[in-house]
Amino acid sequence: MGSFSIWHWLVVLAIVLLLFGTGRISNLMGDLAKGVKAFKKGLAEDEPTPDTEKPKVLSSEEIAASGGKKDEVHHH
Repeated sequence: MGSFSIWHWLVVLAIVLLLFGTGRISNLMGDLAKGVKAFKKGLAEDEPTPDTEKPKVLSSEEIAASGGKKDEVHHH
């Protein structure tokens, strides 16, 4: 029982197509592709970007709303 021949794989493919139909298989492949894209997007969002590391500059309205207190950032 070595490797399977091309005829074996063609028969398996034909049976799968008969059981599930081509429309259902293409829908499953589309759902799989959407899942992979969402996974990649989630990984990209986890990586810190230079924009998120900048300290926030408060406007005068925000300083007044906080009671005049603001955190000082010390740069070395």
